[in-house]
Amino acid sequence: MTWLEALVLGVVQGLTEMLPISSSGHLRIVSELFFGRDAGASFTAVTQLGTEAAVLIYFAKDIFRLVGTWFRGFGNAAVRKTQDYRLAWYVIIGTIPISVLGLLFKEQIRTSGRNLWVVGTTLVVFGLVLGAAELYGRQKRSVEQMTLKDGLIMGCAQAMALVPGVSRSGGTITAGLFIGLNREAATRYSFLLAIPAVVAAGIFSLPDVFERAGANAPSIAQMIVATVVAFAIGYVTIAWLLKFVAKHSVYVFVWYRVVLGLFVLAMLSSGYISAT
Repeated sequence: MTWLEALVLGVVQGLTEMLPISSSGHLRIVSELFFGRDAGASFTAVTQLGTEAAVLIYFAKDIFRLVGTWFRGFGNAAVRKTQDYRLAWYVIIGTIPISVLGLLFKEQIRTSGRNLWVVGTTLVVFGLVLGAAELYGRQKRSVEQMTLKDGLIMGCAQAMALVPGVSRSGGTITAGLFIGLNREAATRYSFLLAIPAVVAAGIFSLPDVFERAGANAPSIAQMIVATVVAFAIGYVTIAWLLKFVAKHSVYVFVWYRVVLGLFVLAMLSSGYISAT
């Protein structure tokens, strides 16, 4: 892997991980369009550690409160009645679907799931689903009004993001809007829900990314720089997105996904890029 490739992909990861447009899909597309090869699922998982570090820092106050409340709840019945205690459990339980499916379909995710025909199609299809959620969702409830059922539904939606092109935040925000959460609540919970799964996936992928054979394997220095770049840009993107969804619809992301997906499918049909 060249330094230019590592830097570009770090920037792409930072810009797209938090937005409902699929960071893994963008990394796959950019890798193929500009560098003629796939950086790999392991590279994606490791650079996501940078963007998740941004989430940890941005939401540090919320995270410490939820973790502290969760631990205190084991010995305090009054704490177990609080919304923070329940929300902590929603995050834990909502992480189960992606953890189980990620382990069961690990090889397919790393191989056939990265086919650009799949990426282009899911960008379009799930972009339209996001648009439907924006159009028909009631958007009346806050994070404080979430239930266990909501957490499970959004957890299952997050699991679909194992397929590049679906988008982790896109899937969970879509589900959140459909079940009546407002945009800011769906986005905030989406970020919190992603932390356990993404951190675990990144840590488990660290050995794989350096053991890959071939010229495209990144050096340790390139991997570190790409992850740091993803962190810095990701932090700024979090702040921007939360402010944006508080006042604007998500239709801009819907149209972007559809246009990009159709572009990828057109490039594949013309033979300009390879699907694998």
